[in-house]
Amino acid sequence: MVFLPLTHTLSKGKTPDTHHLLKTSSLHSSSRFRRQRHRREISLPLSPGSDYLLSLSLGQHPSRTIDLYMDTGSDLVWSPCALFECILCEGKPDVSPDFHPPNISSTAFVPCNSAACSAAHSALPSSDLCAISGCPLETIETGDCAAFRCPNFYYAYGDGSLVAGLRSDRLSIQSTKPTTPLLHLPNFTFGCAHTALAEPVGVAGFGRGILSLPAQLAAFSPTLGNRFSYCLISHSFDTTRLRRPSPLILGRSSVQSDDQSGEFVYTPMLDNPKHRYFYSVALEAVSVAGKRLPATRDLRRIDGEGNGGMVVDSGTTFTILPAGMYGSLSKEFDLRMGRNYERATRAEEEMGMGLCYYSDGGKAHVPKLVLHFGGNASVALPARNYFLGFDREEGGQKRKVGCLMMMNGGDDSDGSGGGPSATLGNYQQQGFEVVYDLERRRVGFARRRCAQMWDTLSRG
Repeated sequence: MVFLPLTHTLSKGKTPDTHHLLKTSSLHSSSRFRRQRHRREISLPLSPGSDYLLSLSLGQHPSRTIDLYMDTGSDLVWSPCALFECILCEGKPDVSPDFHPPNISSTAFVPCNSAACSAAHSALPSSDLCAISGCPLETIETGDCAAFRCPNFYYAYGDGSLVAGLRSDRLSIQSTKPTTPLLHLPNFTFGCAHTALAEPVGVAGFGRGILSLPAQLAAFSPTLGNRFSYCLISHSFDTTRLRRPSPLILGRSSVQSDDQSGEFVYTPMLDNPKHRYFYSVALEAVSVAGKRLPATRDLRRIDGEGNGGMVVDSGTTFTILPAGMYGSLSKEFDLRMGRNYERATRAEEEMGMGLCYYSDGGKAHVPKLVLHFGGNASVALPARNYFLGFDREEGGQKRKVGCLMMMNGGDDSDGSGGGPSATLGNYQQQGFEVVYDLERRRVGFARRRCAQMWDTLSRG
């Protein structure tokens, strides 16, 4: 078992005010969700994961680390490489001001006839890719195009894009324990981007595809790669709560004992025939103050076209529900909140949130919310995971406002959508250890004091 620190972008540099953070986070979450719904291609990562950064090394200098977004919603590790040009990146978060591009070996290219090349190009046949690379027809027919490089590929995201080449070189990860040596993977496959549009930071994809970090780690060490978990420290957009990193555990070793103790609740993973890298689960219902609201059919299953289910995603901030489910939840939530609190409609409009209320008398009392997943797995969320209170200037006076931290993903009335029906964002995952058990094909949740968990692991 190896545990590593995940640092939040809020702990890097100057922190914007809460209003700005809420607006940008809601826009990012919505953009990423729309990309999941509308993208028809397969095996492509979506918008880069936001919020949580993992430090690692690529190439021949293991002492030179880079920060990449840790993202369970995509299946590729990629990094900016020298020379790197990022267009329209003004105002984007500069999480690595001392960034040193990976020093990649000149022999680190990936052949056009490899499975990794096909995966990076949306499962295109290797014969097509080798033809693009200039491999002669007679050589393609013999199946020996290993001397020809995998062609560069274009990635389009929710709010940006990049062109990258596929490389294979050393991956190094430093454990936090002094007695644990560096973890080296000698032939790790990753994307090397030289040009990007509005995407200045790379991504460590933790999805289910063959190019993801866990998949490649499993080929090196099944114990480490087939089970991993993280525990995100609760922050409520307050940097003072991020004094410690959030622990990421590779090779989560006590899953079996946790089963016996009943500490974790598990829900089965659903297979998505078009978006195979997603960790999809079935959302059966949502309870508001004890009233169970059954989920629509599309949230409980995935059809043959890859539509439906809920994606557990570390790279999206807020949970997003389809219009029908969100409408039922918000109606019940507002029915109970509206008895005691006035709606803050101006805050809703400005920050992109669905339900906000004034609570000038003090902390708002909100109804309890429970998510019910397939496999009889119920997860009761603490109030701070779905309702955020903050101060706001309105009409020359300071008012206390609280908002529901879940979003309406809209419907698919125009028929252009597809893909997942909902996303479980990282804000709702705070204060839980979330374990991805790839051997048993399930996702587990257990309430944790994540800061205390980090301290215990560090001392161990």
